[in-house]
Amino acid sequence: MDDSRLFERTVSSAIQYSGPVFDVYSDTVELCNKKTARRDYLKHRGAVAVVPLTDNGGVIIERQFRYPQQRVMTEIPAGKLEAFDTDPLDAAKRELKEEIGVTAKEFVPLGIYIPSPAILSERIYVYLARGLSYGNAHPDEDEFLDYRETPLCQLIDMIMNDQISDGKTVFGLFKAAEYLRRQEREANG
Repeated sequence: MDDSRLFERTVSSAIQYSGPVFDVYSDTVELCNKKTARRDYLKHRGAVAVVPLTDNGGVIIERQFRYPQQRVMTEIPAGKLEAFDTDPLDAAKRELKEEIGVTAKEFVPLGIYIPSPAILSERIYVYLARGLSYGNAHPDEDEFLDYRETPLCQLIDMIMNDQISDGKTVFGLFKAAEYLRRQEREANG
């Protein structure tokens, strides 16, 4: 499939706001029909998220208050990349250790979640972590987290019952469940 006719060419780009987490841009683009249009978006350096799978099939999840939503949400461990060129795997290892005090022997890439492609450049690199070892958490000074182990099947039920609605968590848990299902099917022939 040739998508080249769908591409938009940047004519001009202007930063409207620069902050510690994202920058806001207003760009003029040339469309495939040679007309121009305006594209406003947030440029974000990206993030990682990890599904920490315990030896008995549970997942360590977090609960934390999310100010824009004005509620406590259930999520998998996650965090921003330090810079645009940060290695996502290194960031995943860092976030897992900082947020829940866990290291892992194995990290399996589950894919890239794009939360809002029309207005946000953020890409979230999602991993399954296995072979967990436990230590002390060191969350950021503005992070207050509760975490616990919950069976993966129960978390999938929570998604289906709208008890978990965070996009990266839904993506990560479903991808992890399908990855494990396929691994089991291959093992059983």
